[in-house]
Amino acid sequence: MARLRVREVAQAKGFSMGLLSRKANLTIGVIRQLWRNDQYDVSFSTLQRIAAALDCRVSELIEDDESSASGSSSEPKAPR
Repeated sequence: MARLRVREVAQAKGFSMGLLSRKANLTIGVIRQLWRNDQYDVSFSTLQRIAAALDCRVSELIEDDESSASGSSSEPKAPR
């Protein structure tokens, strides 16, 4: 499952929620949801606006969360 890295990337570039909201021309409510919920259902066009504001690629805002995708079934079990 993918997770959003909006907060991490924005903070690394010195952006607050308010500044990102203004630069990306998005409501503070949308930015707040993305900031607090890394599983938030967001449109690609919104991610494009955020990426443009942060001067990064959209792919930098998305991370494949391997830990939740692999689950325990793929790991070998120790013998008893």
